[in-house]
Amino acid sequence: MLTAVHDEAAMLLGLSRGLQNLTKGEKRNISLSAEEAYGFYDPKKIILYPQNKLPGKIRTGDPISIVGKSGTVRSYRVLQLHDGMVSLDGNHPLAGQDLVFEIEALEVREATRGEIDDAKNMVSKQLLH
Repeated sequence: MLTAVHDEAAMLLGLSRGLQNLTKGEKRNISLSAEEAYGFYDPKKIILYPQNKLPGKIRTGDPISIVGKSGTVRSYRVLQLHDGMVSLDGNHPLAGQDLVFEIEALEVREATRGEIDDAKNMVSKQLLH
């Protein structure tokens, strides 16, 4: 099930737009450029972080969440382990990639108010990262 919320704050607004007026049985290919999807890869989002401030044993590729001084939670992926430090990548895993969605609508209906609220809450949480 996919809830398409037409909201300017949506991370994949282009996908939401591409799903508008979809009818049952219809097939669509929706293409998003990297800029329209998760943005371009930004090397400035790679940070060095003290390994002793991270919980437990970590490995390259592990997802890590760090709570900043302001209380904001940021998500990273472990890039490399150094002597006492860790390189963390704050880019979305799909940053810098064009995306193509192949959609077939098996059923189409109006979303309930609860589904719309849930989708908007999920978008809000994504925007914090």
